[in-house]
Amino acid sequence: MTDPAADTQRAGKERISPPEQRQPEPGLDSKMQPKADHGEHSYKGHDRLKGKRALITGGDSGIGAAVAIAFAREGADVALAYLPVETSDALTVAQVLEDAGVEVKHLPGDLRNRSYRDSLVDEAATALGGLDILVNNAGKQISVESLQDLSDEQVEATFDVNIFAMFALSRAALKVIGEGGSIINTTSIQAFDPSDHLMDYAATKGAISNFTKSLASQAAKQGVRVNAVAPGPIWTPLQPSDGQPIEALPEFGHDTWLGRAGQPVEVSPAYVFLASDEASYMVGSTVHVNGGKNQP
Repeated sequence: MTDPAADTQRAGKERISPPEQRQPEPGLDSKMQPKADHGEHSYKGHDRLKGKRALITGGDSGIGAAVAIAFAREGADVALAYLPVETSDALTVAQVLEDAGVEVKHLPGDLRNRSYRDSLVDEAATALGGLDILVNNAGKQISVESLQDLSDEQVEATFDVNIFAMFALSRAALKVIGEGGSIINTTSIQAFDPSDHLMDYAATKGAISNFTKSLASQAAKQGVRVNAVAPGPIWTPLQPSDGQPIEALPEFGHDTWLGRAGQPVEVSPAYVFLASDEASYMVGSTVHVNGGKNQP
């Protein structure tokens, strides 16, 4: 008799060739073909985050959902931030978290709304009775083939969500996260090996990498560790909701050294490690989870 968890883990490492598909931005995991693997059946925790409290932006699907599941299985209470239109995905993820026996709080809103993002950290800390971990993960990615077609409005929206929100959330987090806490930012392979059709997205990811190092130097003085994770091509709702050209989806991630796209469950352990006491001497570092793409 086979182990369902083992089967799921193997499935998460298969090479996928998604059919051409498109969803309106921001996309839903429930409508993806094939579905992404967030570790719902395969991730097993070892109490590495027991008693900790985390706020995760973009926690409804993709990497954020996988991180939320992993954190919960490791014993952390979690506050999920996501767009209201992503509520159906968030409720699915929350059920997995609740089954892990941890506290789950929903904090939907739009990070482009300054009132929402300026109050988000305090709301999470109030809901969870404190805050130990901030995961700045929410992102906006729209593929545009030519700079001539890349509008100022899109550039501003991408920077607003991807990097400006990180300044606001991190500023607030440093007021409530105590010594031994952690801030983890999601950058990307695009910061180091940018694609020309993701010009604005890649620019924000480069900014996040430098922001991480600068913030890490400041935050270390109060005992808070700041690090980043740089995923490569990971199968998430960003991709079929205009994050990639539709015709490129069947070969998404096939140019990595492993010859395939990664699944969100393959990225989440990096966040667990950086949030845990096992990473107590890691500050200003970037963990690359990219299937073998070029990196510094």
